[in-house]
Amino acid sequence: MLKVGELAPEIDKLATDGQRFVLSGQGGLCTVVFFFPKAFTPGCTVETRQFRDNHAELVLAGASIVGISTDDHRTQCRFAGSNKVPFPMIADDDRSVSRAYGVLWPILGVARRVTYVIEPGMRIAAVFHHELRATKHRDDVLSFIDERFRAARPP
Repeated sequence: MLKVGELAPEIDKLATDGQRFVLSGQGGLCTVVFFFPKAFTPGCTVETRQFRDNHAELVLAGASIVGISTDDHRTQCRFAGSNKVPFPMIADDDRSVSRAYGVLWPILGVARRVTYVIEPGMRIAAVFHHELRATKHRDDVLSFIDERFRAARPP
C-alpha cells in the first residue's frame, strides 16, 4: 500500500457516468479514492451507500470522490445505478490501478478495502484500511475532511 506523503499514481479511466475520470484533473480540497473488493457484496454495498449518503457533505467541504473495484465496467455501472451513486465509479478489470496503489490481493485478484485521500498536488494525505469494518472508512474520511476543511478556512 502507498503511504501518506507519497505521490499518488495517475488514474485515467472511463467511469460509470460515461466520462473519463482523471485524478490530476480533480480540483478542490482533495479527492477521496476508495477501493473495494466486489460490487453487490454486503460490505461493499454498505460502504458505497454510506459514501453516497454523505456525498453532499463531502462536496460542500470541497472534496470529490471515486469508487474503484476490480469488477468489469458493465457490472460497475449496474452497481452504481442500483445504489443511485452520484459520484463516478471505476471498473479496474485489468487491475492496473489496484496494482499501482498496492491494494490488490495477490491470490484473490480483487482490491482490498482501502481508502486514500489525495491532495490536488497528487500527494497522499491520508490512508484508511479496515478490511472487515466497511463502515469505518466513511467515518474516518468525514473526520479527516472536516479537519482539513476547518484548517483551510480563513480565520
